[in-house]
Amino acid sequence: MDTIASLFSFITTPVSWVIVQFHSVYGAIFGPDTGWAWGLSIVSLVILIRICLIPLFVKQIKSTRAMQTLQPEMKKIQERYKNDKQRQSEEMMKLYKETGTNPLSSCLPILAQSPFFFALYHVLNSIATGDTIGVINQSLLQSAQKAHIVGAPLAAKFTDSASKVEALGASLTDVRVVTAIMIVLMSASQFFTQRQLMTKNVDTTVKTPFMQQQKMLMYVFPVMFAVFGINFPVGVLVYWLTTNVWTMGQQMYVIHNNPTPGSKAQASYLDRLTKHIAQHNKVGKRRDRAIVKAIVAKGRDRNEFERKFINGLSKAGLAAQPDGTVIKSDSAATAQAEDGTPMSAGGTPKRQQPKRQSKSQRQHGGAKAAGETDEPKTSLTKSEEPEDTKPAAAAKKGGAKPAGGTRSKAQSGQRKGPQRPKSPSKK
Repeated sequence: MDTIASLFSFITTPVSWVIVQFHSVYGAIFGPDTGWAWGLSIVSLVILIRICLIPLFVKQIKSTRAMQTLQPEMKKIQERYKNDKQRQSEEMMKLYKETGTNPLSSCLPILAQSPFFFALYHVLNSIATGDTIGVINQSLLQSAQKAHIVGAPLAAKFTDSASKVEALGASLTDVRVVTAIMIVLMSASQFFTQRQLMTKNVDTTVKTPFMQQQKMLMYVFPVMFAVFGINFPVGVLVYWLTTNVWTMGQQMYVIHNNPTPGSKAQASYLDRLTKHIAQHNKVGKRRDRAIVKAIVAKGRDRNEFERKFINGLSKAGLAAQPDGTVIKSDSAATAQAEDGTPMSAGGTPKRQQPKRQSKSQRQHGGAKAAGETDEPKTSLTKSEEPEDTKPAAAAKKGGAKPAGGTRSKAQSGQRKGPQRPKSPSKK
């Protein structure tokens, strides 16, 4: 422990100072010697650290998604150079350099908070042994030793002896029950967080060894927490349980609002987005516009869920634009020109179908075309020509039958040309 103290002495004092500041606030509300004051001080320390680590968390998400995208290429390299490990490593490093990814970026939040974790562990261990540390003086030390969380002292461990626990003013049964419950909750939260990631926010179209590794970690991490948790003081268990709950909630937010492309979470998100856009005829949030813009930019490279999203907008009469907005498509709505002529969404006149004529109009020469005036025809030849002398083709072209209901001479089933007179019937 002295080795750990020497390695993390540069951060022990700041951590103890932060805890003392929060304790002064909560102590005024709940009492300075209560477990609530010291426990909430540790919880507040975790929240403060995790807020500071949000930029690293965002970088972790981007790195993890980049690694998922590279999995097919990495698999090809492994198969191509499976007998040459050195060349395989060189090609892997070359691929990381070309794409700007770093495999260690996904571990940044854990690595960044490790110093705070060990500093807190050393602070609580010093409280258990009765040693002052950092800005925690003798009076604060005595106050912390009196603090109990549901009957368990802040500095007690699951593996402590009965005499040591009694010296802290508690019973061994209370300490072991409380620590066991906290270890189970800590392991369960870790398992749920990893399972949520694997079942909802992983690209299901890519089957790679990386997926198997993540699945294995889903079971390994909870076991590790359970094994190491029996050696953690109650205060450290509070710290680690709080950070697990924070990670779980933070991940749920990311999965709900910015899911991995190709995952089940993306399918759910795009379904909600389609309904929202169809209801309001616009993309409201800037984050949603960025996602729509990215989907439009993919073109033919869209996955199944993204193609379904574009088709859903089309069925609603909307079309996604390259800037992430949506407009009404040609099939949904049309504008009108100043003279009332229907116009398409692009501004061109919309083609109109001719009006259907009634039977009486067809029998009396057809109705006037749309836009035709009532002025008399100037062609005297056509107007003075008897209607029964007009060819059948001209009658069909004008869309009218001969007047008076007379039928054409060339009827179906009747021979053309001069007809043979019928012989008189014999009586």
